[in-house]
Amino acid sequence: QAQVTESGGGLAQVGGSLRLSCVASDRTSSTLTTGWFRQAPGKEREFVAGLSWDGTNPLYADSVKGRFTISRDNAKRTVILEMRGLKLEDTAVYYCAADREFRRPRWNQGEYHYWGQGTQVTVSS
Repeated sequence: QAQVTESGGGLAQVGGSLRLSCVASDRTSSTLTTGWFRQAPGKEREFVAGLSWDGTNPLYADSVKGRFTISRDNAKRTVILEMRGLKLEDTAVYYCAADREFRRPRWNQGEYHYWGQGTQVTVSS
């Protein structure tokens, strides 16, 4: 049973940057395909970005493509989401999700078994 924990959320201005981290507790975390999701107030949770366990197959939602970058450091059991060019609509609670049943990241949140508690990202003008 893997556990994942997010950190790095906070307050940023429009056009600014934030860096989110997702750390896995399991020593087999290098086999976890990981995705980032977000949920804004009054909206459904949506896929943001995902990455295969071996660092391949980066996948991005159109709304963040070109602004966000997902990467991983398996030695540190960490998946990073670098967010640049932040917009007001990026304000949300960001969740890290992981699974080892599939290699390529998936859009559907229901396919991920392991979830973090979320970290708040607030973008202000």
